[in-house]
Amino acid sequence: MRKQIKREIAALPDDYISFSDNGLLSRIISMKEFTAAGNIMMYCSVEKEPDTRNIAKTALSMGKTVSFPFCCRAGIMQARVVQSLCELRPAILGIPAPPETAPIMQPEELDLIIVPALAYDRAGYRLGYGGGYYDRYLHGIPAYTVGLARERLMKDNLPREPHDIPVKCVVTEYETCEF
Repeated sequence: MRKQIKREIAALPDDYISFSDNGLLSRIISMKEFTAAGNIMMYCSVEKEPDTRNIAKTALSMGKTVSFPFCCRAGIMQARVVQSLCELRPAILGIPAPPETAPIMQPEELDLIIVPALAYDRAGYRLGYGGGYYDRYLHGIPAYTVGLARERLMKDNLPREPHDIPVKCVVTEYETCEF
């Protein structure tokens, strides 16, 4: 299924990506959970993933504390705080991450987490990239979790494992769905 969805992502036209990114930005920054959040963790988007860079810039300009995942070892990550996106450097699999010296944000301090995925379904479950980092990290964390999804990639149902943790909300360029 990952291969199929990756093909669907690769086929998305640039004008749709731009339209979708603008809609996602507008929707997420207007959410009450986003505006109320003091401490936010998000991934740094690459390639055709929903753009998080403008979300991060907006959050930083609003005075929020923004952190990004830092992978310490296989399957384990931490939230590390940045003051600017300029601090991010390519790390595991070329994904931009904060430096090892960046301050750690404890999971229980996070108010909102934007969770990456190849695709989401209409119940908040995701098909991730297969590393299990987020399933381990999110276990037991009270933060409000949000999935960013392009409407064209939304699925009715995705395969689930007992350890899978759904997000509390999925935002597309057209709608915000809470679970």
